[in-house]
Amino acid sequence: MISTPLLRYELAEGIATITLDDGKANVMSERMQAEIAAALDRAERDRAVVLLRGRPRIFSGGYDLAMFGRSAEEAVRTIRSGGELVHRLLGFRRPVVALCTGHAVAQGAFLLLAADVRIGVSGAFKIGLNEVTIGLTMPHYGVEIARLRLTAPWFNHATTTGTLYAPEDAARAGFLDRVADEADALRIARDEALTLTRVHAEAHAGTKLRVRRHALDAMQRGIAADFAAA
Repeated sequence: MISTPLLRYELAEGIATITLDDGKANVMSERMQAEIAAALDRAERDRAVVLLRGRPRIFSGGYDLAMFGRSAEEAVRTIRSGGELVHRLLGFRRPVVALCTGHAVAQGAFLLLAADVRIGVSGAFKIGLNEVTIGLTMPHYGVEIARLRLTAPWFNHATTTGTLYAPEDAARAGFLDRVADEADALRIARDEALTLTRVHAEAHAGTKLRVRRHALDAMQRGIAADFAAA
């Protein structure tokens, strides 16, 4: 096991479990995103299926709102690295399972949308994209990942109203594939990951990239456009 103050990396049975745990809200700081990227590098070297999970009751609360008042440069760097991380997860050559252990908001929800399989824990949790309620125009990469993964009847509502959904409604919207009781969720997520260790790695990667090519290209163009002057 490899442990840092922000996450843990554990490899077993061909599954690389990346547990996000900053002791608080799993804020997607520049450092947190860099550590997730480094963990993905290790998973690639280990040729492992990724199981990305949060700490109890929180997957990720997204970006730190205080950052926007501290430094425009920090905000630009962090959001750009966030877009690059979501883009990488969406096109990751190994299967990715996300276990949403609680709340998942904004960038936290974008990470969910980028995973191949998303398991959520039932409970009094909120999942969604609240950018418009906190004065932020959604970045292009967020619009594109939402367009790809959210169901058509929910896409506009989820992106333009800032609504945060209970896990069951989040599953209907397309943020999650399945909702399970807390006692069962980790086992279900691990079973999904174990099943995915048996897929043909190159066929999985080739099909994923073929299916998602238009969205990946649109996200890449959006990141370039959003930060052209940065």
